[in-house]
Amino acid sequence: MSTALADYRDETLGCTRCPLAAARTQVVFGSGNPNAELMFVGEAPGFHEDQQGIPFVGQAGKLLEKLLNGIGLSRTDVYIANVLKCRPPGNRDPQPDEIEACESHLFRQIELIRPVLVATLGNFATKLLSGKPAGITRVHGVEQQVVLGGNCVTLYPLFHPAAALYTPSMQNVLAADFARIPELLAREEDSCCQQLSPPAAGEPEREPVLAQAVQLGLF
Repeated sequence: MSTALADYRDETLGCTRCPLAAARTQVVFGSGNPNAELMFVGEAPGFHEDQQGIPFVGQAGKLLEKLLNGIGLSRTDVYIANVLKCRPPGNRDPQPDEIEACESHLFRQIELIRPVLVATLGNFATKLLSGKPAGITRVHGVEQQVVLGGNCVTLYPLFHPAAALYTPSMQNVLAADFARIPELLAREEDSCCQQLSPPAAGEPEREPVLAQAVQLGLF
């Protein structure tokens, strides 16, 4: 892990910004290649993640690893994080105030890692990072250009692996969307940088506008 990212991880381990801190076993910061071009962002830690301190180590994680292997990648090639760093009780959906309290941790991770492609897994990550209310069923597999952590990146919404486990027919859709990742990684970033060019001299820098998170499930 890069020094800056490791230092920031250490800072977050004692986070008490929201009530989730009281019931967690530990903060689940993120794991993987700190210089990854591809970053995955999920929803929140579950039971196994809370116990081990690593995101996506349960059944959904096994499916994610299988999908990565299918495109010639492994967990060590990418970086994996969540919108929330602490497990919600009973694996319930994240609450808007919890997302608001925790989102700056995610933005700082993106700023330090500087991925070129951020794949959002499910509704919560997609709505937060796109700043748009459209649900994952509508926008999955459709890339878009955004500025995150001060960096121009391609955002690529995907169904959450847990949703695919509940709905086996969705696994084919998820696999098809995954198959496009190598193509997206290989693309030039020129179009993104042209659309989101820096402000002219004297003009204040614009921050990305983030829509308030809408509480919906994995679908």
